[in-house]
Amino acid sequence: MHVRRFLTVMAVTTATAATFSAPTTAAQAGKSLTSVIPAPAEAWPDARQAFRLNWGTVIFTEAGSREAMAVGRQLADVLRPSTGYPLPVLPALARGHGISLLLGGADARVGQEGYQLAVERDQIVIRANTPAGLYAGTQTLRQLLPAQVESKTRHQGPWVVPGGRIVDYPRFAHRGAMLDVARHFFGVDEVKRYIDQIAQYKINRLHLHLSDDQGWRIEIPGWPRLTSHGGSTEVGGGPGGFYTRSQYLELVAYAKARYITVIPEIDMPGHTNAALASYAELNCNGIAPPLYTGTSVGFSSLCIDKEITYKFVEDVIRELAALTPGEYIHIGGDETHATKPADYVKFMQRVTPIVAKYGKKAAGWHEIAKTQSDPSVLPQYWGTDDVDEEVVAATQRGSKVLLSPAHKSYLDMKYDRSTPLGLTWAGLIEVDTAYGWNPGSFIRNVPESSVLGVEAPLWSETLENSDHIEFMAFPRLPAIAELGWSPWSTHDWASFSRRLALQGDRWVHQGVNFYRSPTIAWTS
Repeated sequence: MHVRRFLTVMAVTTATAATFSAPTTAAQAGKSLTSVIPAPAEAWPDARQAFRLNWGTVIFTEAGSREAMAVGRQLADVLRPSTGYPLPVLPALARGHGISLLLGGADARVGQEGYQLAVERDQIVIRANTPAGLYAGTQTLRQLLPAQVESKTRHQGPWVVPGGRIVDYPRFAHRGAMLDVARHFFGVDEVKRYIDQIAQYKINRLHLHLSDDQGWRIEIPGWPRLTSHGGSTEVGGGPGGFYTRSQYLELVAYAKARYITVIPEIDMPGHTNAALASYAELNCNGIAPPLYTGTSVGFSSLCIDKEITYKFVEDVIRELAALTPGEYIHIGGDETHATKPADYVKFMQRVTPIVAKYGKKAAGWHEIAKTQSDPSVLPQYWGTDDVDEEVVAATQRGSKVLLSPAHKSYLDMKYDRSTPLGLTWAGLIEVDTAYGWNPGSFIRNVPESSVLGVEAPLWSETLENSDHIEFMAFPRLPAIAELGWSPWSTHDWASFSRRLALQGDRWVHQGVNFYRSPTIAWTS
């Protein structure tokens, strides 16, 4: 009945194109259209063309595209509770007062993840080359609506979207967030909650740190004690936990529906006490150590000279490759103080081909760069300096580098000395510090063309639940997200801080436990 009524009553029309002023960067453009994070590449505000969401608004999606229909339904699921409007999602066989999500016909610059958004009095049109681009456009649209649109209870409105046009596309291919589920375990619903939160800021990679000294968090066939024993605890001696194969696949699918690719990490050859405690044969002396619930690092190592080590590693990688559709498997490689340098090189040179054997590329913390000649191996830089000769050499061989400088992007660092959660070893990171660096020129002699992107790690030594995750990630995660998405020409602290202040209202309606940084003039 809804379909017939909407298609009969609404006129089939192609709206007359609005006359726009010259383009401006997001830092220069009017606040109304460009109040979003990440800052769009280009925006043309037009105050005459504001769109008002109402009871008759329809979400039209590209005819014949299941993916576009799914994006439309996700948008409707966000908007319905707060507006109370029916917002039917229909194939774009007819057009009327509504929001159209269309594939094709966008500005050539939008690529595979960008979008073009036009807001006019009678319609909103988002065009993209791919469903991922449509999804990114809907996240911008959410932020253009009043903050109470994020509420799960009905509000009066009005629901006005400022008029104009945006052409937007990412600066870097990899815009990541890492969640450490090994030090403290976070269940499926907690991880899904974080996925929903990071997706709003156009994050497209979720790096899951699935193993460490304190816990093993993923089922591996043939190695049941990894989870039954190695997964039975966490920092402080809590109950720990792990993901079954079906739960991990559930997380992968949930992320994929939000155009986020999961990158699993099994840290090796160090950070392995949970595995060593589970299987004595992985130790050089054949004796399993006790489970570990502290926070020290660098004391554990797989036995480099035992063949059982490589059978174990191959079984783990084979399983992760089968469960994970993304191109990378992360094999850690950091803080291997208990592994002799020659053994570390021997181990990594033997393990990275195993990753390739199962159709994946190896990523690792930047120490891995000294062991490799294969340019497909991705070093992730976590240092606190702007000089690293081994990373430079890797990029000169053709490798890309992923940037996560600990003193800028580690979300587990305290904001200031009084922060109740977090660590301080890499420094104190207020939101202006997280925002105040340029990934394209951060490491000397590494050009922007060699930077795959940025990632914000969130280690969990002091974090136990979603409230803790949110307090440490927000408002700093949006700062890293903007560095990854927005062109450097838009980088401006004054603009970002004003836009970030507006996000506070959204987080209140979403129930996000964010840190009210004194550097931001919050609006609520």
